[in-house]
Order: sequence, then structure tokens, then C-alpha cells
Amino acid sequence: MKIKLIADSTCDLPKELIEKHNIEIVPLHILLGEESYDDGININPDMIYKWSDDNNTTPSTSAPSFLEVTNVYNKFIADYDQIICFTIAKAMSSTFNVFRLAAEELEIEDKVFIVNSKNLSSGIGLLVRKAAELIEQGLSGEEIYETIKSLLPRVRSSFIVDTLVYLHRGGRCSSIAALAGSALKLHPMIVVEDGRMHATKKYRGPIDKVFGQYVNDLSEQLENADKSRCFVTHSGGVTQETIDAIVDDLKVYNFNEILFSTTGGVISSHCGPKTLGVLFIEQ
Repeated sequence: MKIKLIADSTCDLPKELIEKHNIEIVPLHILLGEESYDDGININPDMIYKWSDDNNTTPSTSAPSFLEVTNVYNKFIADYDQIICFTIAKAMSSTFNVFRLAAEELEIEDKVFIVNSKNLSSGIGLLVRKAAELIEQGLSGEEIYETIKSLLPRVRSSFIVDTLVYLHRGGRCSSIAALAGSALKLHPMIVVEDGRMHATKKYRGPIDKVFGQYVNDLSEQLENADKSRCFVTHSGGVTQETIDAIVDDLKVYNFNEILFSTTGGVISSHCGPKTLGVLFIEQ
């Protein structure tokens, strides 16, 4: 049985994994004023940060169009027995519904399995990587879909932001609104749960030291993690020395692989530079 993996661009998978598992990436759109760009294609986070700071606002982002998703399905439906798609949390974007409606329009619902990840960034990437493994093991689309659904509540996605300015501008994190004035100097831990973001523990001090405290505060969850893999994901501006220190901290948890990725345009536009997260699946 041939199964095709499709994911939207917010999964933030590194290029080598996309190529290794032949994953089709469908870009979301980023609007800088009147100009529209395709995430990961003709725009990068540095362009977004400059525009955002120059205009004191956050870019608009939008789902792929119905036609774009239909065209992607049409590329693969004849050559593959089944298709598994992964989208950013339904609560954050209409992308899931676009994928669903396009499958209905083409009358291929029986061949297409669409996962509402209830997550973002490498939280989605972890699920896509797991699905690729299950394909290699010979599981059917139905079996993979059910397995992935069982993992959704166990994905642990969190990150530390250097500045609250971007999240505050974008209004995507409800609890950020309560942090005003000087609180914008805080470095909160943003946690994704059931498709929504909220701020939890708050840190102060130099961001490089905060990252170390953050990893230490994840220790209980990390001890109970599925040891297959974890992701270290950042939005640029984080030094290699800091990343190396985080990896050293993570080695004690005996992951089979520690993967690295950088956020694409959609995620970067809302979190800003020097954002870093450690993402994994708990047992």
C-alpha cells in the first residue's frame, strides 16, 4: 500500500526530513501589508521581523486556498492508495477545514485522513515523523490515523519567548493580554494545550540563562518522555553556544535522536526572534 504524507508549512520540519520521507508541504500565506508571500517559499523570518518592527504590527497569515489544496490532492490521488494530512490546530487556523472541504469536493474522503494536530511547529513535526515511521512499518492509513490521534494529548509543546511584543501584537495568546507595561520584559513559557496557547511560568533575566532554567523545569516531563526523539526548535537569533548547552542538558534523558529545526514564517511572525522550545511526546 502506497501512502502519501502531506503537511502544512507550520510543521517546521527540517528539509532533510521532508526529503527523506517524501513529505509534501503546503504553504500557508503571509501578508506584509498588501504583499502576499508563501510560507517557506519566498519569505523568511528576517524579512518578517524587519517589516513587523518597521510597521509596529504583526503580519496577517492565512490558510492555503481551496484551489491550492485541491491541486495538491490531484497531484497524488492517482498514484497513492491513501493520503494522510497534518494541519496546524483547528482552533488557530482554517487550514484543517480547507483540507477537509477539498477532499469532500473531490469525493476522496475514503482515501484521505486529515489530522487536526491541535498543535503547531515541531509539535506537528513530531506527529508527521511518527507517521512516516508507521508507514515504513507497513501500517494502513486507518491504523496510522488512529495511532496518531491517540498521541495528540501526549505531545508536549512549549517555548520561551525573548520578547512578548510579537505575541501581544498578534493577539494569539489569550493570557498575554493580561501582561502589560513592564511585564513585556518578562520571558514567559508559552504552552500549547488542546490547540491553544497560554502563558505559564514566567522568567526574568538574560534569555540565554532563561533557556537553561526552562529545560530544567521540564525535567519531570522529560523523564517520562518517549525516548524516540525530541525537537529543539528556535526562531533565529539563538547562539550555537546556547543550543549546545541545551543539547548537553537533554542528553541525560537518553533520547535516541535530538532533532533541530527553525520556525517558518507563520510561527516566527507570532513569536518573534530568539524564541526557543523543546518539544517531545510523553509516554
